[in-house]
Amino acid sequence: MKISDILTEKVTKIKLDAKDKTEAINKMIDLANNSGKFLDLEKVRECVFEREKLVSTGVGKGFAIPHGKSDFTADIVAAFGIMNEAIEFDSIDGEKVKFIFLLVGKDSMLNAHIKLLSRISRLMNKDDFRDRLVKAKSEEDLVALFKEEEQNYLEI
Repeated sequence: MKISDILTEKVTKIKLDAKDKTEAINKMIDLANNSGKFLDLEKVRECVFEREKLVSTGVGKGFAIPHGKSDFTADIVAAFGIMNEAIEFDSIDGEKVKFIFLLVGKDSMLNAHIKLLSRISRLMNKDDFRDRLVKAKSEEDLVALFKEEEQNYLEI
């Protein structure tokens, strides 16, 4: 499974506004709900916040990847947002977060979930890719950038 298989304009947002980490994650879950694949939105929200309690998903370089596994989703669901203003996220490097990629997978799809987390991390770790994402003018641009980067740099 590729990132471009699950990331669409319906689940991406440029200029996402949130005052803190909790609000940002809630907005990302609501955005992901546009996929139409959540069977119980509040159960999905619960699983993502339970995972976040274990250790912050602010992984550094202005990027966070909140995620969870739940049988209250019909399939693996993603959402991507760029914050209007970077926010505190308890990141491992202490930096504020500008980019948030949410991933929610089914309990039975652990391998695909882990592979997607790895792919997302590899892409988002590239300074030039993050620079191009910030310059995106629309959600369509974001999706196209992920598709292009995935084709050019990842072994599919």
